[in-house]
Amino acid sequence: MKLNLTELQRGGYAGWDGALPAFDVARMREKTKKTPEWVHFGAGNIFRGFVASNHQKLLEAGKAETGIIAVETFDYEIIERIYKPFDNLTLNVTAASDGSLEKEIMASIGEALTGDFGNAADKARLEEIFTAPSLKMVSFTITEKGYSITDSRGGLLKFVEDDLTGGPDKARHVMAVLAALVYKRFKAGKLPLALVSMDNCSHNGEKLQNALFRIGEEWEKRGFVEPEFNGYIRNESLISCPWSMIDRITPRPSEDVQKVLEMEGWEEMAPVITGKNTYIAPFVNAEETRYLFMEDAFPNGKIPLDATEGIWFTDRATVNNVETMKVTTCLNPLHTAIAVVGSLFNYTLVWKAVQDKTVDKLISLIGYTEGLPVVTDPGIINPKDFLDQVYLRRFPNPYIPDAPQRIATDTSMKVGIRFGETIKAYAKSPDRDPSSLVGIPLAIAAWFRYLLGVDDGGQPLNVSSDPRLEEIQGLLNMRDPFGTPADLNTLLANREIFGIDLYEAGLGERIQGYFKEMCAGPGAVRKVLDKYL
Repeated sequence: MKLNLTELQRGGYAGWDGALPAFDVARMREKTKKTPEWVHFGAGNIFRGFVASNHQKLLEAGKAETGIIAVETFDYEIIERIYKPFDNLTLNVTAASDGSLEKEIMASIGEALTGDFGNAADKARLEEIFTAPSLKMVSFTITEKGYSITDSRGGLLKFVEDDLTGGPDKARHVMAVLAALVYKRFKAGKLPLALVSMDNCSHNGEKLQNALFRIGEEWEKRGFVEPEFNGYIRNESLISCPWSMIDRITPRPSEDVQKVLEMEGWEEMAPVITGKNTYIAPFVNAEETRYLFMEDAFPNGKIPLDATEGIWFTDRATVNNVETMKVTTCLNPLHTAIAVVGSLFNYTLVWKAVQDKTVDKLISLIGYTEGLPVVTDPGIINPKDFLDQVYLRRFPNPYIPDAPQRIATDTSMKVGIRFGETIKAYAKSPDRDPSSLVGIPLAIAAWFRYLLGVDDGGQPLNVSSDPRLEEIQGLLNMRDPFGTPADLNTLLANREIFGIDLYEAGLGERIQGYFKEMCAGPGAVRKVLDKYL
């Protein structure tokens, strides 16, 4: 069997035990072309495995008539090698903790484009879409760094400066591309629109909004846009940036899932590794759990996603509380600890890493002992129950082949939220002292030890990509990971990274000490963790 629209329409998948789209795909695509309602930036796995999958349920229930227009702004190979060859179809596979697989052909993507303004056809189509009165929502899964337009010192990134100098027609950074397209919508009559970040980062809507505002201001200074444009994007009754909290683990393509699909007769299922090191396949494998909470702020009407499993519309305070619970306490801090320590211990799968008693003690301490006492209870979800599900069911699931190395990506953009917020909560509490923390400082020290590029056995370690990697490794300046430990003073005092001066919090010297001990020689990381845990 080949995954394409021709086979789907002629009934070529009869007898397959997966679910087929229960709607007229051709009619949906025609409707999407004429009256687009939803554009999504970031065409990767969580989009296909969660967002687009849920939208399929709306199409099947007759609660939506148009599909999602997928736009990739970072890795254009995804469109060329995964979307186009398979007619924008995806095989979605949900892996339950009992080993069962739930499969479907996902066909809710009505169109796929690149966000490359050097591609005249795609640029023209995007401009046409953004000037359509029917457009209700533009959503994003572009990772936290997609919203970053400044470096750790607050200066504009070089290619962002180029975008500001070149103006809207020469935009390259995803936020500049967005600003240019929103400007087209402004020129078309100040049409309303919701810009919804669905990325796994704190205050994601605010990050998106701040980047858009900054670009608008700089373009106004240079005469590329009218002052009225900045008034337009600041008017939340016209342009809203709702906050959201998303949670579903969608790891790299699983070899085991690929084998199952191939045994069923599916052809050309091999994953692709793009030139930008994206791991993606014609299929997506994901866990059972799914959560998406969105602030109910849609000035041009909303798509009723709350009619599908795991999605809620609510107020900003509730979104913020759920997000704070997850990102700062109940999941993401544990993920980062698993990522850096698991990599140092040479684990390539999360479920295997958490079987390690040392790793298990560390994440249990960070989650239950250090995090839960200061967690914000969102009301909608009980934090202890959420943490139990993460710790007891989600991380140990052997059918979700998530890798510590994937989670370790862009850690410098995450530690300020994942660890810094709990440290700040302790600092603000009259009953708690940040210096009482042990697990979080150990995880931070292990992160710096990880950045030296040598595992705990003394062998070379490939460090995951990070926009601040060169900068931080330069400050560490350790050619010999078992030589004289670097002075971490500059890094530990960096509020841009940690959200707080860790020396002022009473943790700087402790982290420096842990790091020094971890650099004592092969096996030192495990010895240090076992000593203090």
